[in-house]
Amino acid sequence: MILHAEAGLIVHCLPLGELMTNCYVLPDDGECWVVDPGLSPQPLVEYLRRQALTPRRVLLTHGHADHIAGVSAVKAAWPEAVVTAPSAEADFLTDPVRNLSLPFGMVRITAPAPDELISPGDELMLGELAWRALDTAGHTPGGLSYYCPAAKVAITGDALFAGSVGRTDIPGASEAQLLANIREHLLTLPDETRILPGHGPPSTIGDERRTNPYLR
Repeated sequence: MILHAEAGLIVHCLPLGELMTNCYVLPDDGECWVVDPGLSPQPLVEYLRRQALTPRRVLLTHGHADHIAGVSAVKAAWPEAVVTAPSAEADFLTDPVRNLSLPFGMVRITAPAPDELISPGDELMLGELAWRALDTAGHTPGGLSYYCPAAKVAITGDALFAGSVGRTDIPGASEAQLLANIREHLLTLPDETRILPGHGPPSTIGDERRTNPYLR
């Protein structure tokens, strides 16, 4: 499903696994970024091969199991893909307790250690488009969102959803931190900014500012 196309950007969304985690594929001239490859990643691998896309980067919003479970499959098929993870959650990828796969009764899930760490304020380039990492920790201790001003889009992971926010009743979470970060780093974006969350449908910053019951 194509969710966004502006400033030359196209975003494809593939909901993966029983938790329907939104994995985003951002193509760029035969290469691509893969954002949050989740559980049951075979449809993602098949899609990339059908589209003749080579993943240049696997970009993670946070380290929970349902967002990292497909990293191993992507790296196995495309070893040159750079796994980029939030700097505060580097160990989530290799620790099934911290990524909650064991505490939540899943199979033991791990992923390769990150090749690259990213922190709030850092920028990454996808072709000519700059993406800035925003601090949206609170659902997890170091969760990030990724904002592209030129394309007017933010990938928000499990921080902000259409009509909701990330869970904070889990280990390492903080409701106060999450809400403060959403208000400071997401709600200050232009109203027309489209948000692409980790689960569920897209929305806009303006709609969430006006209607999200958790942000009133």
